[in-house]
Amino acid sequence: MTKTDIPDAELLIAPGCVHCPVVLSSLAELVKQGRIGRLDVYNISVHPEAAQTRGARAVPWFRIGPFELSGAHTHSELASWAERAGSAAGMRAYLSESLQTGQLDAVIAACRRSPELLPPLIALAGDLDTPFAARIGVGAVLEDLATGGLPAGLVDDIAPLAASPHAQVRADAAHFLGLTGGADAQALLTRMSDDDDREVREIASESLGQLATPQREA
Repeated sequence: MTKTDIPDAELLIAPGCVHCPVVLSSLAELVKQGRIGRLDVYNISVHPEAAQTRGARAVPWFRIGPFELSGAHTHSELASWAERAGSAAGMRAYLSESLQTGQLDAVIAACRRSPELLPPLIALAGDLDTPFAARIGVGAVLEDLATGGLPAGLVDDIAPLAASPHAQVRADAAHFLGLTGGADAQALLTRMSDDDDREVREIASESLGQLATPQREA
């Protein structure tokens, strides 16, 4: 791990939390080992705004690089997340695990604060080995983020899915493109509206219709 790959971390704790001291000790040890660059700790009884701005609903809540997690974790688990924080594979593992365990809100918040999670999120939808719950979660995350606008460059990450040999993946791509907007998305969707698969054609046409509405143009 190079210096540029070493993540920083944040930790939210509260009085009476039995797991907070354990996580604090483990994260502090990772700082000493040079596996985490910096650790910012907030006691939410003194700084409740720290929990509010991060959407934290339970403590210990912590962020390692782009990964946002809560609850009890062992030292080895925390070390593993720190190790994987700078890799695309690590980001996919975090996203897949979190979505499978129903932590949709946490993933949405993490993606909003750390847009570098979005390409690995899209990659999950392009892999048929991704568990079904995670695949469904990818769409739910993008739909929520789309209300505030998705990065224009995300179309480049969706484009390989649009060319997939698997109709299921192409159908997902057509839906995602409808959430992004822009001329590049329209061009891809126009081609996909002639897809060999009926469902892909229907979703592509529906997405084109969404992009053409005044609301999307605004």
